[in-house]
Amino acid sequence: MNFTYNPNQIALYDSNDNLLAEVTFPDVDQNTVNINHTFVDDSLRGQGIAGQLLEAAAKQLRSQGKKAVPTCSYAVAWFEKHPEYGDLVK
Repeated sequence: MNFTYNPNQIALYDSNDNLLAEVTFPDVDQNTVNINHTFVDDSLRGQGIAGQLLEAAAKQLRSQGKKAVPTCSYAVAWFEKHPEYGDLVK
């Protein structure tokens, strides 16, 4: 997957720059983000894209020394299933 890394967003676009999938994580403060939205287009559902987005976000947060407050229901469930990233949850 060739994700696009934007400030507070990791996204997947098609060849026409249409948004196909994204995870958004606006800043709460200098060291914390709120993972508040995960979206995958119906055409890509069931392929593990949302999980790949969350893993990319988690790796990015870890590299930046930031913590996350997951409020998106998918993100909450993802962190529960991936204890290896539990240190990132504030």
